[in-house]
Amino acid sequence: MNFLRDYFIFLLLCIEKYGLCHSSSSAGMYASSDSNGLTPPPKFITKGHLYKAVIGDTIILPCKVKDLGTYILLWRRGSSVLTAANLMVTRDTRFKLVDGYNLQIANVRIQDAGDYVCQIGDSEEAKDQVHTVEILVPPSVRPVPQNGQITARKGSSVTLECKSSGNPVPNIYFYKKNSHSQFHLAEGSTLTLERVDRNHAGTYQCVADNGVREPVYADIELTVLSPPEIIAEKTWIHAAEGYDIQLVCILHGDINSEMMWYLNSFLLDPTERRSMITKGDKYILNISNFQQSDFGNYSCVADNSLGRTKKYIEVSGRPGPAEFLSPTYSGHLDRYNLTFKIESIPPLDEIKLLYRKLMMNETYQHPGKWHDQILHPSVQRYDSKTFIMSYIIIALEHNSVYEVMVQAKNIYGWNEVSDIHQFYTRSYEISMEDLEYVMSSISLATRASCGDKFLIMLNAFVMVVWLMIER
Repeated sequence: MNFLRDYFIFLLLCIEKYGLCHSSSSAGMYASSDSNGLTPPPKFITKGHLYKAVIGDTIILPCKVKDLGTYILLWRRGSSVLTAANLMVTRDTRFKLVDGYNLQIANVRIQDAGDYVCQIGDSEEAKDQVHTVEILVPPSVRPVPQNGQITARKGSSVTLECKSSGNPVPNIYFYKKNSHSQFHLAEGSTLTLERVDRNHAGTYQCVADNGVREPVYADIELTVLSPPEIIAEKTWIHAAEGYDIQLVCILHGDINSEMMWYLNSFLLDPTERRSMITKGDKYILNISNFQQSDFGNYSCVADNSLGRTKKYIEVSGRPGPAEFLSPTYSGHLDRYNLTFKIESIPPLDEIKLLYRKLMMNETYQHPGKWHDQILHPSVQRYDSKTFIMSYIIIALEHNSVYEVMVQAKNIYGWNEVSDIHQFYTRSYEISMEDLEYVMSSISLATRASCGDKFLIMLNAFVMVVWLMIER
């Protein structure tokens, strides 16, 4: 019906312009004559073109004809006539003719995409000029599900998905927000995470971009349900009567987990000397004016619907394990300057030193017999909780490998034997270059921090003394 209406209007326009009785040789066919008495045929000046417009924009499709004469110029889209001469046939007010017969389309819509034909009507040969309109649509994106919330159990696989639309079809990239490295986790509409744990939890962002205006974003919040995960800040804490101490456990996992503190399997409650506070994911047990009854094995325990986790912290008055500060290689053939530090609030009563030689060649390694010595040293206090000691082990064999361990005692008892520290004696006597190294160490100490300066100077002093004795 629309087709018939459009051509009926076109027919009326032709009758109005030419009348009903024009012959084929009349002026209706030719507007003016050339030198041969013939009118030149109309000719398009403009050319057909592909026009791309962003939705909501205004575009103009040109149509200019030379020697149009009395011919009618039509704009068609498919079988529908939009304009005939200067008459607007379409009822869509977004369409209008500008600057002659150029067709303007305002506030373009997706449905406006397609071919538009500028046609010279009633000519001997059908003459058309075709413009193609493509509507560009900025990207849009939404998460699946639409609320952007996904929950998964630890160890399972989970797929994050975003749906997008736009023209051209947008590319989608996944990132993890607040990540140190902002690289693509995936390209495409889905991101699959295998065997998820608490480190996978967080906010993921999918970005849709098709080059039309700005990229758009959607967030997906992933929650990983798991039994509580606890990290004890220290598994061994040195204490003494009258001092204040602090125990810290860091809780990861479900925020609904409940943290409890125990001492030797007995649940602890807050008291005047004991307080329990929370700072973010840190759970802190403060004990003031420490008493003999407070020594023992503490544990922080967390429960949630998926399980229970426990971490132990030993609070002891005994010395802490020795930490070795000496270099691996001795500066001498037959002795070694052993320097170590030990954490202890009370003074150290005794230090046990154990060392042995390793029998080694290319095919086997066999440890020798342990030598032990009980030392009653005059040790230097490094700070209120730490002691530093240097001891020179003598009568060693040159070019050999030795192992040494240290154990210390205070009023609360002996500590655990330290880890093994391995060192090597030289195969030749110390040279002047080595002495220069010692002096450079002393020079370096003048620029070091207070604590490091003390340790460097102590080692250098011991080496210099023994060099003087040897000389």
